[in-house]
Amino acid sequence: MNIEKIIKEKQGTIVDVRTPEEFHGGNVPGSINIPLQELPQRMDELSKLQQPLVLCCASGGRSGLAYGFLSQRGISCVNGGSWLDVNYLHSLAI
Repeated sequence: MNIEKIIKEKQGTIVDVRTPEEFHGGNVPGSINIPLQELPQRMDELSKLQQPLVLCCASGGRSGLAYGFLSQRGISCVNGGSWLDVNYLHSLAI
């Protein structure tokens, strides 16, 4: 899946898996915050979001873990890496 195309064409949902504190320090406009450790408890919510999910965090590590967890459970998603990179792509799409 092409992350840039997903964001540009608003084909999915941007999910930031950082902590709420990190998220409130800066985030992609329109993204939602579901911390990595809360993913198992929030599967119902995640399954109802427009897919594919573009997962992001500080550097790509936690979003990579989230990708592995969610993709194994049938959620269509991509690892977007750093929220700053996703934010840049989002800014190009506006």
